[in-house]
Amino acid sequence: MITPEQRLSLEEKIITMLRTVYDPEIPVDIYSLGLIYNIDLDDDANLHIDMTLTAPNCPAADFLVDDARIKLESIDGIKSVDINIVFEPEWNKDMMSEEAKLELGFL
Repeated sequence: MITPEQRLSLEEKIITMLRTVYDPEIPVDIYSLGLIYNIDLDDDANLHIDMTLTAPNCPAADFLVDDARIKLESIDGIKSVDINIVFEPEWNKDMMSEEAKLELGFL
């Protein structure tokens, strides 16, 4: 059972780690791109993430999921990592952070 303080610390580490995962074709991390729809850390430190892709046929899908899983599993205190790819709602550029939009020339 994780404490509220541990949960907060782990959630910060999870987001920090997701910001290190980049699509090889886009110079912006998957968190800033808005590809992470849900982060759920249960009381036993099992991590469940719902994420999407910029397109259903994204050629980097396996790479992104594997890279994210490996990095998230490296966080001390995380028991397991489950990443679920979802396509609802459909991703669009409005889901990106302002920083990502600026980086990609959308602002």
